[in-house]
Amino acid sequence: MNETLHAPAPYQHEYLPAVPPPGDIQPGLVTWTRKNLFSSPFSCLLTVCFTGLAVWLVSQFLSFALFKAVWSGDSEACRINPDGACWSFIGAKLNYLRYGAYPATERWRVDLTQVVGASLIGWLLWRNAPRRNMAALLFFGIYPIVAFALLRGVATIGLPVIDTTLWGGMMITLLMSVIGIVFSLPFGIVLALGRRSELPIVKAVCVFYIEIVRGVPFITVLFMANFMMPLFVPEALTPDRLLRPMIGTALFSAAYMAEVVRAGLQAIPSGQYEGAQALGLGYFTIMRLIILPQALAIVIPGIVSTFIGLFKDTTLVAIVGIADFLRRLKRPASIRPGRGQRSRQPATYSPRLSTGSSALGCLGIPCPWNVISRAVTNHRKSRCWTIRNTRRLVTSRPQLSFRPEVIVPPVQSRGWRTHYY
Repeated sequence: MNETLHAPAPYQHEYLPAVPPPGDIQPGLVTWTRKNLFSSPFSCLLTVCFTGLAVWLVSQFLSFALFKAVWSGDSEACRINPDGACWSFIGAKLNYLRYGAYPATERWRVDLTQVVGASLIGWLLWRNAPRRNMAALLFFGIYPIVAFALLRGVATIGLPVIDTTLWGGMMITLLMSVIGIVFSLPFGIVLALGRRSELPIVKAVCVFYIEIVRGVPFITVLFMANFMMPLFVPEALTPDRLLRPMIGTALFSAAYMAEVVRAGLQAIPSGQYEGAQALGLGYFTIMRLIILPQALAIVIPGIVSTFIGLFKDTTLVAIVGIADFLRRLKRPASIRPGRGQRSRQPATYSPRLSTGSSALGCLGIPCPWNVISRAVTNHRKSRCWTIRNTRRLVTSRPQLSFRPEVIVPPVQSRGWRTHYY
């Protein structure tokens, strides 16, 4: 039986014509808008409603702050235009709002203190800055002492002593905030470590302090610090009237800071502790070089939120007689002609307009803190930092063999780098 083999047909290469990608996956503003804002009828309704609300709020804000605002003139110009901000009040009382009754010839000391503090904060937050540990030592250890000496004055070095009754304005608000931040963070770390301690007495004391302080209002703490603290110390050691609210602010904020830091400590895997113990490291070395750097990096948003809350809570010191920014703001806004006379004439500047104008100015103070918090959180490299510091530690102990995978296993996810030495 003969079978005839047919010659194979020639293979033809046929390419499909190029077509554009589907509209729902094509990148672009229109695609993103359709997918995120108008994906369903309910989403369209929400988008339209919230867009209209945002446009109305922005228009009202711009109308009050810019378009209808009074930029120059006296009190009569502000009273004629009650619908806009009274920026002329801020310009006329700017120095009073910044320094209070601080002597004009010595205000350079306040400016110098603020510039040095801002420089140290920038040095700390600059990720590639050299010797950041030195910046931390200067800011948390030496700067508070130098700042108090500059503001208060030291007669032996030629700086006149300025009584704290003359301090006021934004200087007091920033000073209370910085003092609370500088002292509450280290104290909060100690309380967080003590609460997680295995020693029952230390743990009980820290838990008792944190729960008691967090359970009382801040005003109560200020009253206790201002009126009760002088009763528990000798008369010669009685703190200054400004120092007492500072102490109360730092102790109150430390309790909240301890809980934020404790959340970061609980987020660290147990393998970090076990790996460090396997290398023969001590408790304080583990905390200083391995655990705390990672824990603090995790809770940076919480720490910044606590700082912002502390900045806003410092306005309550006006209740105990401290002339902070809002108290100084209220006083010039209520100055009446014919001082010493009981007159029913309206205030020189409208309190509503002056307070609203100053409130708009205060909004810009916490905003940079949020920006810095996001930047540091997005670029944190705590794991690489831990490996490098562990490498530096182990090289000082030749009897230990360094294995990076014991401390931090290799990570292949985006944004992390594992270094082997």
